[in-house]
Amino acid sequence: MKLHNPISQKSIKVTDGFWRAYQDLVTDVVIPFQEDVLHDRVETAAKSGAIQNFRIAAGLEEGDFYGMIFQDSDVAKWLEAVGYVLMNKEDPELEKRADEVIDLIAQAQEPDGYLDTYYIIKDQDKRWSNLRWNHELYCAGHMIEAAVAYYEATGKEKILEVVKKLADHIDTVFGPEEGKLKGYPGHQEIELALVKLYNVTGEERYLNLAKFFIDERGQEPHYYEVEEQMRQEKFGEEPPRQRRPRNREREYAYSQAHKPVREQDVVVGHSVRAMYMLAGMVDIARLTDDQSLIEASKRLWENTVKKQMYVTGGVGSTVHGEAFSFDYDLPNDTVYAETCAAIGLVFFAQRMLNLELKGEYADVMERALYNGVLSGMSQDGKRFFYVNPLEVWPEASDKKNEVRHVRPTRQSWFGCACCPPNLARLIASIGRYAYSIGEKEVATHLFMTSETNIEIDGTNVSINQTTNYPWDEDVVFDIGTDKAAEFTLSIRVPGWCRNAEIYVNDEAIDLSAVVVDGYAKLTRTWNAGDKVRLHLPMPVERVRADVRVRENIGKVALQRGPVVYCLEEVDNGKLLPAICLPKDGEVSVEYSDDIFPGVPLIRAEGYRYVVEESDTLYAAKEPKKEPVSVLAVPYYLWDNREPGEMLVWIKEC
Repeated sequence: MKLHNPISQKSIKVTDGFWRAYQDLVTDVVIPFQEDVLHDRVETAAKSGAIQNFRIAAGLEEGDFYGMIFQDSDVAKWLEAVGYVLMNKEDPELEKRADEVIDLIAQAQEPDGYLDTYYIIKDQDKRWSNLRWNHELYCAGHMIEAAVAYYEATGKEKILEVVKKLADHIDTVFGPEEGKLKGYPGHQEIELALVKLYNVTGEERYLNLAKFFIDERGQEPHYYEVEEQMRQEKFGEEPPRQRRPRNREREYAYSQAHKPVREQDVVVGHSVRAMYMLAGMVDIARLTDDQSLIEASKRLWENTVKKQMYVTGGVGSTVHGEAFSFDYDLPNDTVYAETCAAIGLVFFAQRMLNLELKGEYADVMERALYNGVLSGMSQDGKRFFYVNPLEVWPEASDKKNEVRHVRPTRQSWFGCACCPPNLARLIASIGRYAYSIGEKEVATHLFMTSETNIEIDGTNVSINQTTNYPWDEDVVFDIGTDKAAEFTLSIRVPGWCRNAEIYVNDEAIDLSAVVVDGYAKLTRTWNAGDKVRLHLPMPVERVRADVRVRENIGKVALQRGPVVYCLEEVDNGKLLPAICLPKDGEVSVEYSDDIFPGVPLIRAEGYRYVVEESDTLYAAKEPKKEPVSVLAVPYYLWDNREPGEMLVWIKEC
């Protein structure tokens, strides 16, 4: 197995019209807005209290802790996004403001390294007593990720020293040694964060601690029961009232702690927790060559993407527990598909690519990015979706309890504000998902105009990628080297593309001879000035779900390239489910200066069932239908104009 590593973000400059525009939006709008929210300077947003909590914990103010128990993580994710922004371009003023936040974080840290404002302010004596629910390790993980990003961006060690001290403290509390707690987090995050800290410091104990948290999960005696008993004995807590006999499979599946991770073969529970755990598992498996962990990761990948993933790359089908439900249960209107879960799937997919260079991983990463992730933010960067539905009926969202979580319009902020800063940190760091490097091999996974500089076997190599992806069909790679160099350039051939073509210096390459696991492997001696052109035909496709996905039998979703499309009421009128597309109906691509300029729209000729006034609710006769011209827009762009109904899966007739 040939392992790969992501290329440092500092070595990649994204100049792409598509992704650069999003990164500028994050830099110019999202990060300043979130900074104001964290400081409670936005009257129209729900109070955050996050910065104030750090000020109180640091002894600079008096008051009570405010917000969710994991409120610290909002500050950490903002700081991490700032780190990625500073890798993309210098911004002394933003860096100065970030340094002020770092100074505050350092002041709040306890002498022994502990750092969590909820417990510092409210419950000093209860530290580490409720791992299942109280997010201490989750907050620590996000702070570690923020510190690594900021250190990599600026070289400043203050925040890195803070999190090393925090991680060292955690290492004194948890582990297999006598006298240490045998616990693990209720919300996974610390695992992948500790791996990042190991990568930047080389300290083996951080990797070992991450592995401990993965290995211990779900073991006997079950730690959540152990700590529950300890709280009863130490703090006099009443045991939780059980409405039914305790069922560990049901009770602990929410946090994937129902059985040891190596025994799991179906992804269950809270979808964000699951994706973060799996990302951490793959990191640890790759670095330790743990074959049993690798096999478990592959099994859970297969179950996730082949039985429990939406066509948009969303995961988590039920609002109850924000969770996976069961295989092929993928409802469109009651879906949850949290933005953070799609982001977590991107993390998982990238790590699978680092483990094993297979196109299926990059295909899923791309599907999630262009659909289920980007749908979480409006085009102006000021409004966000927590839930990403595939069908919206605004009246139902207002009046039916089972779909009240599905909002027909994006919100400016949330009391539980995990998604907006998560979006910011992913978009700001998008370059690091585009490439990876192995032994005498560089692989490109995502297509975006960018400049990449790397060293391969002692030779400096530059790859300049030019494209208008995902709208245009060509991607060009210009190769630069300081001397002739033999290496493999592996270019992903997307699974959605049926008739790809590739040319090296205008010479056509037989793809059947070079494609391995979804990558065209071009091994040759490369010279400065060599050029590769990838041509990806993008006809409109009608995508159909497995018939076991009951909600979508007899329906199609429209897709062009990696982008899934949807219908909106503003273009097609009310009662969108009354529209159907004939199997042989014409579909075409068109552009409009009034509707998302420069973005391909899909025009389809179909029918609409006609509403007829009647004194009976049911009748034997078939309803009339009339011809209609249907307009579909990219799913990620819905709700950027007038609010109304939305539909991804369309009846076929």
